[in-house]
Amino acid sequence: MSFEPTLLARVNKPDSHRLVGYRGDGGYATFETALRDKKPVEVVNQVKDSGLRGRGGAGFPCGLKWTFLPKDHPGPIYLCINADESEPCTYNNRILMEKDPHQVLEGIMLACYAIKCERAYFYIRYEYGTAYRVLQAAIDECYANGLLGKNIQGTGFNLDVYLHRGAGAYICGEETGLIESLEGKRAWPRIKPPFPAIEGAFRKPTIVNNVETLCCVTQIMRRGNDWFKSMGVPPDPKNPRDAGSYGPKLYTIAGHVNEPKCVELPMGVSMRELVEKHGGGVWKGRKAKAVNPGGISMGFVDVNAKIKDSNLTEYDIPLDFNGPGRVGCLGLGTAAVTVVDDQTSMIDVLHNVCQFFAHESCGQCTPCREGTGWMLKITDRMRKGQGRREDLDILIDVADRMGIIPGTTICGLSDGAGWPVKTLIRKFRSEFEEAIKSGRRSVVKSLPLVGIH
Repeated sequence: MSFEPTLLARVNKPDSHRLVGYRGDGGYATFETALRDKKPVEVVNQVKDSGLRGRGGAGFPCGLKWTFLPKDHPGPIYLCINADESEPCTYNNRILMEKDPHQVLEGIMLACYAIKCERAYFYIRYEYGTAYRVLQAAIDECYANGLLGKNIQGTGFNLDVYLHRGAGAYICGEETGLIESLEGKRAWPRIKPPFPAIEGAFRKPTIVNNVETLCCVTQIMRRGNDWFKSMGVPPDPKNPRDAGSYGPKLYTIAGHVNEPKCVELPMGVSMRELVEKHGGGVWKGRKAKAVNPGGISMGFVDVNAKIKDSNLTEYDIPLDFNGPGRVGCLGLGTAAVTVVDDQTSMIDVLHNVCQFFAHESCGQCTPCREGTGWMLKITDRMRKGQGRREDLDILIDVADRMGIIPGTTICGLSDGAGWPVKTLIRKFRSEFEEAIKSGRRSVVKSLPLVGIH
């Protein structure tokens, strides 16, 4: 059965980024209807009942997060839109912001109405110059046409949206790091609790949502919960903690593939189908060796490894919120799939990963600051042909001891730094040992793991 995109339905249309084009496709009618006919709590309940989970990486239920705000708070309440998108190979938010900014803005308006927020801060990474300019033009159009500002559509609802450019730091993708940066401070994540819903931006209750999540809010309110739940993966009855993986999802495909792109598919598409069918297969007639299922912080799968008690390989896992975890990965993450071909040294991949996280650690927590630095030094030595077999166990030990999962750091960047190290070494240990034994030096200067931005 063919799948009809909704989040990306307008990206190739003329004037897709302008208000006239969005209005012509029924844009903002959903927001205007909600203002007239729905109470804020009804919008919250609809999003909660839809099963929408955040698309920014953690997969936390969106509507449930909204209910964490204090009841009857006098305000102000803030919404922060996370458009930092600094995970390597992730660019689904960029597509939405550049090609269909009004879909994003309508989701923001609906969310703000639901949580009784009159001020939203759109936090966008500095490198997204085109997206910044397109979004600002779209925001200006909304003000000029009475969709933002005071007394919107004569309903008494007020909303201002401010576009804020970050300074190019991966740590700003962590919601409290984002808030600290927004306030003009160093982007050091905060100790939690209190969580942002209680004490966030400027010490007021704050909701932080991802761009793609808010586009899903637009479509849920327009098309209904039955439509949203008609695709994806329902909850596992054997797992009471599984909230399901409903709805459409934007997957980005990068690395060693013939057709790097962003595609929209139902949640739960297999990794093999995504790479071989939608990514055009592995480049240069080669085969895949490893695949990163959702941003490098999620770890890697060995495409040739069999799944226990199954005839399938790790290459066949479904890309929903639970699938990658079944083969040792941290989760789905941003659904940025990166392919490594069979001619690439895993030592080079490991070094590239360690280099990124050592550079992006904010340095606030000692295990992350020192751990990422030491992992980079060890892998740099391995690339020079000076590695030792015990280095592999040291790397795993360091990776196991840093992060919020073992309880040693404030935020999850260090978990993301350790997970690819652990999965690469455990799944490709024989290759690492052979390279160390032979004393082979790397001849590759860099790898195309930075994706398309």
